[in-house]
Amino acid sequence: MSEPTGPDHPTRDAGFGVYLHWPFCAAKCPYCDFNSHVRRAPVDEARFLQAFRTEIAHVAARTPGRTVSSVFLGGGTPSLMQPATVAGLLDAIAGAWGTTRDVEITLEANPTSVEAGRFQGYRTAGINRVSLGVQALDDAALKSLGRLHTADEAMAAVRVAAAHFERYSFDLIYARPHQTPAAWAGELAEAIARAAEHLSLYQLTIEPGTPFHGLAAAGKLVPPDEETARALYDVTQETCARAGLPAYEISNHARPGAQSRHNLLYWRYGEYAGIGPGAHGRLVTESGRLGTVTERAPEAWLARVEAEGHGIVETEALSPADQGDEFLVMGLRLAEGIDPDRYAALKGRPLDPARLAALLEDGLVARRPDGRLAATPRGAPVLNAVVAELAA
Repeated sequence: MSEPTGPDHPTRDAGFGVYLHWPFCAAKCPYCDFNSHVRRAPVDEARFLQAFRTEIAHVAARTPGRTVSSVFLGGGTPSLMQPATVAGLLDAIAGAWGTTRDVEITLEANPTSVEAGRFQGYRTAGINRVSLGVQALDDAALKSLGRLHTADEAMAAVRVAAAHFERYSFDLIYARPHQTPAAWAGELAEAIARAAEHLSLYQLTIEPGTPFHGLAAAGKLVPPDEETARALYDVTQETCARAGLPAYEISNHARPGAQSRHNLLYWRYGEYAGIGPGAHGRLVTESGRLGTVTERAPEAWLARVEAEGHGIVETEALSPADQGDEFLVMGLRLAEGIDPDRYAALKGRPLDPARLAALLEDGLVARRPDGRLAATPRGAPVLNAVVAELAA
């Protein structure tokens, strides 16, 4: 891999990535609070592709000299795009910045949109890793989650992915209503048998503004209690570790060397461009690190890009305090933890010795042999409290 270029900063070696947000879905899942939209009429992919190209060029002009080490096409459902649209997006990125020889290019896909011909087209376009939104291996659970596929269809999609890509992953949601640790252990064992290298395993969270939030408020949806949720988390960690897919981040499990490089870039507080409706970015300029946010509504983003050359609606100069806090929040999710010297370089001061000593004594964080600080198995389930204590 070639060395990253651009302004120097404490996490420069984490690389430079590009996140592309395709905001359209076939249906809106009742638990989802992502920026996703259902359109009954066909999406004008050619017009959106041109807008993506325009925004890529705008951000590239602000970040000269970079080399892209990872690209992630998320959503929404990027696998609803035609392969030619994906190829156009990737060509625009390569032309704007250039890519490393081993660039990781991931596309999210839903099982209902997986076709062998389309996957071959994505492979030809340059995609070399796919992430499938399986979510459950139980038909009743899939129906309750608002998914449009069955468990058999999901596994068929996994087989198609395996036939076309050396690297693939799929997601599952646990801590679902009425789910028991024993049932989850069986479902997880089946998933591990089908997963070549990587699984993303998320606890169901009830997000404000979603249909699930309304159902929970009305008492019509009851997630597992805190004790059961903790048991489900423990089953997740133990089962995956035993099968050779330990957690490298709280919700992500992989065989050694198979981690998602794009997600590692986020958690290591690297630099990335956020392109498309509702995308967030972190760019390092000569004047410091900036947070960027684009217009969320797809058609409003499109109009803004066509009128102004980009869809960015917020640009925030991140203070040293902001950067230190973000570095903690992201980095302590990782099993590898954080380098306290990098925290000090970002924040402008070291971690508070007394607070750190108390957390070490309580067994919530540990100092690794290389000097990094990491959350312990005891600290990971209460990570928000650990981060709040360290950031104070």
